[in-house]
Formats: sequence, structure tokens, C-alpha cells
Amino acid sequence: MHETIPDFHHTPKRFQALVEAVQRDTCNRASSARAEIAFAEKRSKETGILLDLLAQGRLPRRVTHNDTKFNNVLIDDLTGEGVCVIDLDTVMPGLSLYDFGDSVRSGANPAAEDERDLSKVTVDVQTFDRFVSGYLDAVRDLLTPIELDLLTFSARIMTLECGIRFLTDYLSGDVYFKTRRESQNLDRCRTQFKMVQDMEDKADLLTRVVDRYR
Repeated sequence: MHETIPDFHHTPKRFQALVEAVQRDTCNRASSARAEIAFAEKRSKETGILLDLLAQGRLPRRVTHNDTKFNNVLIDDLTGEGVCVIDLDTVMPGLSLYDFGDSVRSGANPAAEDERDLSKVTVDVQTFDRFVSGYLDAVRDLLTPIELDLLTFSARIMTLECGIRFLTDYLSGDVYFKTRRESQNLDRCRTQFKMVQDMEDKADLLTRVVDRYR
């Protein structure tokens, strides 16, 4: 296995790219995203936690998909059953926490990724419960205690990373993520950061869910 997309989930580098985008402010958009920039800056110390643990040998490197969104699973139209995982260009060495965390990020929020009404954006605890139950049924015996300890955190840090990426792209002029309307990437960033805030508020509850199944 080799790294097909270098630093894809290197959260500290994603944050550094945001810092540089803020400094450049090539599109004069930073003033419209002050709250979001401050939100990311406040959590900057969390961005290196997983990679630090990997470097210390406390987290194992695994073969991971790295882009575990619902639309990367082929679903049978008639039965509703999962057929296979698709979009394998991101399969490479990584952390199990990347895959679990990103799946929760994309799947446990009932609102659209670019929802403007942030009151609709939340981490649905019942859906999170189903994610944890199903995931651990498959891999419980493979994961180390520290991986299990960090499941809840992984959802939060992957969501923060995605929000940082949306914010960076917005400040840079929407050069990576496709947009259909003005400020769509900023709206996407705001949904991710609202999810992060909700995960922080529900951290004890989400951890109890993990403890129930681990």
C-alpha cells in the first residue's frame, strides 16, 4: 500500500493551509468568516492529536478507505442492502479513526451538508448508536483499546477537518469543491462547525454509547 493522496487526513496541515488562506485573503472574504476562523483557531491544538499518537506508536496504521461517505456505498435499489464500497482511489494507509469519524460526520447529521438553517444541523444520537453498534460488530476484536477510546473524538476531529477544508476553499475562491451558488462553501463550513459544537456538547452521551458496545 502507498499513499495515493499525500496528507489527505493530515489535520495539522489542513489547519496550516487555512491559516495561510486567511493571511492571503485573495478574495477579500475573511471579514465575512471571522466567527468561523475563530472557531477553527480555538481548536487548533486538537488537530495533531491523532497523528501524534501514530508517531508515538500508540495508534496502529491500517488500510483505510479515507472517504467514508454514504454516497461511496453502492445500495441495491430494490432491497436497500449495501452492495459494495466504491470510490477506491482514496484507499491507502491511514487510521481506523479516519473511516469511523468521517462516516459519522457524513451520516449522523440529518440536515443537508450546505444547510443554511443551522437549527436543523445536529449529530443524531440514535443514528450514532447504530453506527457504533454496526461498526463494532464487525471490528470490535480488531481494534485496540485506544482506538475504542477515541471513537467519539474521531467523529469530532474529522468533522472539524472537513469544515476547515470548506472554509479554506471559500477563502481561496472556491477552487477545489464545486459550488452552485455564492457562499456555498461557507455554508458547508458552518454546518460542519455546528456539528463539531453539537458533538462537544454531547460528548459524554456519545461516549456512553461507545461504552455500551465496546
